[in-house]
Amino acid sequence: MTLLSVATALSRLLEKASPLPGQEDVPLDAAVGRVLAADVAARLTQPPFDSSAMDGYALRAADIATVGAELSVIGESAAGHGFAGSVGPGETVRIFTGAPVPDGADTVMLQEDAEVLEGGRIRSTFVTPQGRHIRPKGQDFMLDEVVLEAGRAVDFATLLVAAGMNHATLPVWRKPIVAIIATGDELALPGSAPGPNQIIASSTYAVAALARQSGAEVIDLGIVPDSTEAIGAAVADARSRKADVLITLGGASVGDHDLVQSVLTGAGMQLDFWKIAMRPGKPLMVGSLDEMHVLGLPGNPVSSMVCALLFMEPLIRKLAHLPPARREATAITVAALPANDHRQDFVRARLYRETSGKLSVESFGKQDSSLMKQFSQADCLIVRPPHAPELPAGMPCPVLLLHPESL
Repeated sequence: MTLLSVATALSRLLEKASPLPGQEDVPLDAAVGRVLAADVAARLTQPPFDSSAMDGYALRAADIATVGAELSVIGESAAGHGFAGSVGPGETVRIFTGAPVPDGADTVMLQEDAEVLEGGRIRSTFVTPQGRHIRPKGQDFMLDEVVLEAGRAVDFATLLVAAGMNHATLPVWRKPIVAIIATGDELALPGSAPGPNQIIASSTYAVAALARQSGAEVIDLGIVPDSTEAIGAAVADARSRKADVLITLGGASVGDHDLVQSVLTGAGMQLDFWKIAMRPGKPLMVGSLDEMHVLGLPGNPVSSMVCALLFMEPLIRKLAHLPPARREATAITVAALPANDHRQDFVRARLYRETSGKLSVESFGKQDSSLMKQFSQADCLIVRPPHAPELPAGMPCPVLLLHPESL
């Protein structure tokens, strides 16, 4: 099978994926990162009454048309404890921020603009314009007004207004269910004592974390030995749990011990493609098993993570009704980059922010796909297109940000 370009492979993967149907109501504290499945309208008017924006005195502007006007303080209005009466000529009510403006008052005079006299009276020291320091009823939103529209990703600002509109839950699209299978007799769980020919399985945890970050619910089906029966049982388990995406780690190539592809095709998987013109991550497998998307990632830790970033994240985000992640950026090379061959290269590198504000990038020397420590130290992947000529130092180059939130 001819090697596909990264762009073609991603396009073919995403063109067969559609945002998932099915919505649910979730509590506010569980809604962050989800996508609204319906418009959300206000269940009340905010503010529900004319309220004071400052501490001061509620009065009639006509009564303080000149400096030195004196008024009688007839009561107090505080947040949660409004004044029951009304303000007449020559009268005022002591008022605090957020409190209802009493009937008859049309202005709030700041407390620092009033001189307190004996006998429950004040004298104005400033002419406050009519209507000043009053938040009118409904200034923020009105009852039944649609404030949050369907398709919006829920964040802290969304929760602020949703709670203010008196919603305890929000209607959101359901999360894609992602099942992960790690295959290989050589794998042992973290915290265990690996055998003499074993290594610790690490990719599952990183891939699962990225899947959750991308909007998925993850089912970890554990480590499966290199056995047709065991792999088949794990695949059947994923199907029984109605997984939307099956991620396999390792075993998708065509070696004597690489059984994943043959088991999946035997179970009815329609293989779309495998082997991508990229480094690291060439042995990527993409297919479908009934309604379940199948993504076979390489076994090497860095290869699996690069493929997860390039293919798994966009797939999950599309299924979850989320827009593509913003990982693309441009940086200036610190050192020359060598010419590239026929595969698109993703080079682990560090970023530096110059005093000018521009980003500079410097690649690590070694790029072996098993180097986990180096991957954890990287800020980005330098993207080197196929057949790219040598790129001198000081030239711009595209990068894929590993931690876009940190910039």
